[in-house]
Amino acid sequence: MSRRHFMNHMAGSSAAFSAAMTLGGAIQANAEEMRKSHKSAIMLWMGGGPPTIDIWDLKPGAPTGGPFRPISTTGDMQICEHMPMVAKQMHNLSVVRSMSTREADHNRGRYYMHTGFVPNPNIEHPGYGSVVAHELISQRPQLEIPPFVTIGGASSGPGFLGMAWSPFAVTSNGRIRNLSMNLEDGRLRRRMAALQEIESGFATRTNDNPATEHGKVLKKTFDLLTSSQMEAFRVEKEDEKTKERYGNDGFGQGCLLARRLVEAGVPFVEVDLGGWDLHNNTHQTLSTTKLPQLDRAMSALVEDLEQRGLLQDTAIIWMGEFGRTPRINQNAGRDHWARAWSCVVGGAGIKGGLAVGQTNGDGTEVESEPFRSEDLMATVCEGLGISLETTFMSKNRRPMKIANGGKVISELVA
Repeated sequence: MSRRHFMNHMAGSSAAFSAAMTLGGAIQANAEEMRKSHKSAIMLWMGGGPPTIDIWDLKPGAPTGGPFRPISTTGDMQICEHMPMVAKQMHNLSVVRSMSTREADHNRGRYYMHTGFVPNPNIEHPGYGSVVAHELISQRPQLEIPPFVTIGGASSGPGFLGMAWSPFAVTSNGRIRNLSMNLEDGRLRRRMAALQEIESGFATRTNDNPATEHGKVLKKTFDLLTSSQMEAFRVEKEDEKTKERYGNDGFGQGCLLARRLVEAGVPFVEVDLGGWDLHNNTHQTLSTTKLPQLDRAMSALVEDLEQRGLLQDTAIIWMGEFGRTPRINQNAGRDHWARAWSCVVGGAGIKGGLAVGQTNGDGTEVESEPFRSEDLMATVCEGLGISLETTFMSKNRRPMKIANGGKVISELVA
C-alpha cells in the first residue's frame, strides 16, 4: 500500500487523514505514570554536517584550527567559546571525539547515521526513532499520541518495521497539518465507524495484510483526534520566560516541544536544525547564527530535563551526517569529512562530563579507538535498557540485529 494511495483514499472521508500515514503508531501513556522511570530519547539532528572541529574538538594554534578559542566546562573537556551556556551543562553530556565513518555524501551519511546501516538497494532499514519506539512501546500501555515525533524536518523512515512506526511530523510550534476536523463529536464517530466497517470487511474478504495495516492506522488516527493528550503539542501554553530561554526560533521552540512530549511519555523525539553545509564563510555563520541558536536551545533543554528529574531516563543524542574538513578551503569554509569528527550523548544512564577518544593535532585522523554509527546507537540502546540481542526479521526474511551489531562505548556506561 503506497503512501499516495492511502492519502488519496482517506481524502474522500476527511482531510484529517492526510496526516495518518505519518502517524507512526499510536502508543498510549498516562502522563503522570510516564514520568516514573520510563525511558525516552531526544535526537538533535544537525542536517548538513556540522564542523565539529570548531565546536567540540578545537585545535587552537594548528593551521586547521580556525579562529575560535576553547573554554572550560563543567565536564572534563573544553568546547567552543561560542557555546558558554552548553559549557555549564557538560557534566551531563559527553563528547565522542573519535567518530570515524566512510559516508561523506549527504544522503548516504544521513541514512547511515540514522540507521547504523549503509544504504542497500535491496532493503530499507528502520531509523533510530522507529526502533526505539518499537522497543519501548510496552512501557506505554495507555498512551494515545504517537511514539515517534519529528519536529521541524523529516527523519528516517520505519523501513521493514512497517508504516505503523513512521515518524509523526509536526512544526516547531506543534502544529499538525490537516488535523482540524470542524465536526461535532457524534458526527466524527459515525463517520469513523462507517469507514472502519468498510475497511474491516475488505480486509476479511481479501485476507490482505496491507488492508489490515490500513485499518490499524484508521483506529490510531481516531485515537489521536479525540485524545486529551494532544495538549502536549501546545507549546504556546508555556510561559513567555520559558519560551525566551529556549529561543524564539524554530529550533528553540522545537526543543521546548521535545521536552513537553517526553514529559507526556513519547519515547522518541527528533528535533531538526539544518543549515550546516558550510562550504563558505563557516566561522562567520557559526559565530553569528548557528552556535548562539544551538547554545541557547540545547542548554535549556538539558537543564530543564535535569531539574524535572527526566534526564536520568532521557537520552540526548547530538549529531549530523558527518563532520567537516580540518583544512579551510579558499571560500573560508570547510568541506565534507567523515574520517574524524564528533558526536555528543548524555542522559539515560550514559555518563556525562567525558571526552571519549581523540584526534591528532590537526584533526585529520583519529588516534584512539574509532567509533561508528553502530557503536553510538548500541550505546544509546544500552542506556535505554534495550537489549542488544534484539533481532528483527526483514521483509526478505533476513535477520537484522539491532544497532547492526555495534559495540557499546564502554567509557560511557557503568
